[in-house]
Amino acid sequence: MSSGTVMNTRSTVVLVMDNDAAALRRMERLLMTAGYRVRILSSNTNHYAPAMEANSPRCAIVDLHPAGRTGLEVQRTLEQSFPDIPIIFISDDRDVPSTVRAMKAGATDFLVKPVKDDTVLDAVCRALDMDRLKQTRRYELRELSERFNSLTPREHEVLEMVVSGRLNKQIAGELGASEKTIKVHRGRIMKKMGVQSVAELVQLTLRLRADSNLLTTPASPGAEARSHPR
Repeated sequence: MSSGTVMNTRSTVVLVMDNDAAALRRMERLLMTAGYRVRILSSNTNHYAPAMEANSPRCAIVDLHPAGRTGLEVQRTLEQSFPDIPIIFISDDRDVPSTVRAMKAGATDFLVKPVKDDTVLDAVCRALDMDRLKQTRRYELRELSERFNSLTPREHEVLEMVVSGRLNKQIAGELGASEKTIKVHRGRIMKKMGVQSVAELVQLTLRLRADSNLLTTPASPGAEARSHPR
């Protein structure tokens, strides 16, 4: 049994675009038999948004040379509807330059016709596994960002100082607050962020900085004045 038949669900979607009508029908039958839902894409449109559940594992199989367009153009258009969707390019020739460009643009795999059924299913399985991991990562980052953005402006200030390694006493001195007040802020921060230790808090904050463009610290009253002392 091919690995492509493992862990399929009714919500799993494979988008397919191919100039060869016979090959398209064969691909559709193969994928549906393996348990996937298939959505056929037309090469005569600039927008692809077939109906599917928001968090459905998905990937696309795209002819490298669709009618009137290039596979890379299709790839860019797909990305607008499905950011980071894994794309498997398929072609009936060995167009090395196009293959290199496709892989550099983020293609997950490249198959040359005629392709064996198991080869297709294995490629789809790898692409869907990759998409599941990406979706899990996006969900985790979104959840962390929501926690981060739930902090008050003063809690953001305290968090930044904690992450920079300052002690409660130092933070209190810089913010003009009592050490007891800073301890209260730290406790609330850790509760909102869902962590048990400062080390975990630092790790999550650094991860957000590295992986999320949602990480923005609201400015608090007096912050500018503290940054530019007279």
